[in-house]
Amino acid sequence: MPIKPNTDENPNYKSIAVIGNYLPRLCGIATFTSDVVESFGAQKNVEACWAVAINDRPEGYDYSDKVRFEIDQKRIEDYRLAAEFINVNQPEIVCLQHEYGIFGGSEGSYILNLLADLRIPVVTTMHTVLANPSEQQQIVTKRLAQCSDQLVVMSNKAVDLLVTIYEIDRRKIVYIPHGIPDVPFLDPSYFKDKFAVSGKKVLLTFGLLSQNKGIEFAIKALPSVIKKYPELVYIILGSTHPNVLAADGDAYRLYLQQLVLSLKLEKHVLFHNRFVSIEELCEYLSAADVYITPYSNEDQICSGTLAYAMGTGKPVISTPYWYAQELLDHGRGVLVPFKESEAIQEALMQLLGDDNKRQEIRKRAYDFSRKATWKQVAQNYVSLFDKVRQNRSTHPKPYRTALKSLEHSIFNQELPEIDLNHMLAMTDDTGLMQHAKYVVPDRTHGYCIDDNSRALIVIAEALPHYTDNSDELLTYFDRYLSFLLYAFNSEQGHFRNFMSYQRVWLDQKGSEDSHGRTIWALGVAINKLNDHRRTPLMSNLFRQAIPVCNDFNYPRAIAYCLLGMAHYLQSFAGDTKTKRIAEALAEKLYLAFKNAASADWLWPERTLTYANATLPHALILIGEELARDDIKNMGLNALEWMMNVQTESEHFSAIGNHKWYKKGQHKSRFDQQPIEAQASVDACAAAYMVTREEKWLNQAFNAFSWFLGRNDLNLPLYDAKSGGCFDGLHCNSVNQNQGAESTLSWLLSLTKLYSLSSEKSLISLQKQSLLLLDSSK
Repeated sequence: MPIKPNTDENPNYKSIAVIGNYLPRLCGIATFTSDVVESFGAQKNVEACWAVAINDRPEGYDYSDKVRFEIDQKRIEDYRLAAEFINVNQPEIVCLQHEYGIFGGSEGSYILNLLADLRIPVVTTMHTVLANPSEQQQIVTKRLAQCSDQLVVMSNKAVDLLVTIYEIDRRKIVYIPHGIPDVPFLDPSYFKDKFAVSGKKVLLTFGLLSQNKGIEFAIKALPSVIKKYPELVYIILGSTHPNVLAADGDAYRLYLQQLVLSLKLEKHVLFHNRFVSIEELCEYLSAADVYITPYSNEDQICSGTLAYAMGTGKPVISTPYWYAQELLDHGRGVLVPFKESEAIQEALMQLLGDDNKRQEIRKRAYDFSRKATWKQVAQNYVSLFDKVRQNRSTHPKPYRTALKSLEHSIFNQELPEIDLNHMLAMTDDTGLMQHAKYVVPDRTHGYCIDDNSRALIVIAEALPHYTDNSDELLTYFDRYLSFLLYAFNSEQGHFRNFMSYQRVWLDQKGSEDSHGRTIWALGVAINKLNDHRRTPLMSNLFRQAIPVCNDFNYPRAIAYCLLGMAHYLQSFAGDTKTKRIAEALAEKLYLAFKNAASADWLWPERTLTYANATLPHALILIGEELARDDIKNMGLNALEWMMNVQTESEHFSAIGNHKWYKKGQHKSRFDQQPIEAQASVDACAAAYMVTREEKWLNQAFNAFSWFLGRNDLNLPLYDAKSGGCFDGLHCNSVNQNQGAESTLSWLLSLTKLYSLSSEKSLISLQKQSLLLLDSSK
């Protein structure tokens, strides 16, 4: 249905708020949002239009006074505060500029929190609509539609995709073209003097440079064309995209420059490496004889550069990406196949050699674009806003509480009950025994501090969720804690590790790893238990045991110590001695990663062995606690790399202990140990709590599902009858023994998911979300 322009001369919009990136941030969305704000504000019936800007760096940008509020895209709390700010300021309408990558959370899901908290009508402009979205992208897009009163798209292809792929009601979608400056139809020679190309035939491509622009194919088309038209120059206007520059540097521009040199085109290809104003851009466009968009991929639903070129009346040669197919139809431009320089060459020869054809295309493009000037586009938007406001007045929507991202989506099945029976059956009045023959405790190998430490964590984590007799659980907690107390060798400052069944210590000083695990257990227990009868004892033992950690060199031992210290500092942040030791160990582990890691091996060792996720887990947790973003980000990057290593066909596949995974060699697939899944669950849960990015919840649940049978053999390792866990996954079966480490790994993973679920109220959020879905239909 066409939108009738609003002709009311009296201002009936005291305020319109626009959410998106904003200049001087360098990106297409920022330019679009800035133009939207200016053009809305120029409407006679709009008193004021202002922006909520999304920042991709903590310091933000030097914005104009049009920006009234700034959001750090990675801080979920900022989205709530922005919603509150908008509600307080009461604009009549909010216009959101949507692109997955500019908002925080998994696939930009943080913006849903803001929208759900708004009490004001929302019109969302969709800058990207994907034909093959991931599951999460599809969920985000559907929720975005539910939270928006109307969706605006800038191509008919986008309408089709939203209806067919995302199942969005066609009546909720409105087509409004991409806005363009209103410039006169000028002869190209008018501005050529300004750019020192007078008398030359000028080709132009502009926009932020990135590899998918396909500019190399246009360059390769030039040699034959230049033989016939030696006066030809090709101007490549634009700086490298900031995200590309941060990730890869100026590699693409350097590649293009080397290509120009190799083809001896340096007098014909001019790189203007800068981001220009709209006014100067229009002058560049006016000076061009032909505009080229040689993009490499089909799935581009909108292109501001193409819209601007047509708006200045340029004959365009383009590859057939979706937006170009639509805009250049009916002889408004020339389409050539993707990545075919010869086709670009032929099109250039035809256009440059036929002035009449070039002029006809120019006129068609210019005339077609008159309906897309910013003045006309702004009128279309305001008319749509009128319709939305009228609809809200007759069909009010109830206030919606925030969905808190999409955290419920991975917890769409009930977690198994926390069953401690097997762990308790493995425990006698001394402590937890190490091994079992099938489900029967094996007294031969006695006890170790590793297992009793982890049992301490299990009890501390399970207590809030275990509905049976908590006093009984505390009795077992005390038994494990007593084992730790007895294990401490005060003369050496170390914990002993192995004890025979006859209660004889088999060592006077355990390994660095076993000491680190004990520090980890004490830190967690102190933080979680909050028990005045036990905390002083545990804190004293913790403080006595940490000085020797300064001398540790093994990465896993250091990591376990850091985990314990991070938890401890959450309860006793003022403990300067612990903080100093933590800072030194954190730096040591961080430098081990920094000095040894390479682009394809983000690890401080040449072999990935056991409990690998513990290392990035420690960096993430201690980096957050010490406010060291470099340490935290190193951990997040390493964890993401490691989880990719341990993912096969979308399921968790732990590194096997047969030959481990040596750099440059193939990963061992078997035998897989439960400790790998547990360490990954724990690390990914920590990554989520720090970043609030849903991908980490998915990774945590993926690793947890390994216990339940989503693994290489589709065999469960959790034994629901005993409450224990099988000792490992062989290449063709499971290890039928249910020893302490495997059972503890299962219980640590399960209690971690319970804690995460309880803390974020994921189950209630799921119910709330379903209710919201029903109410929005």
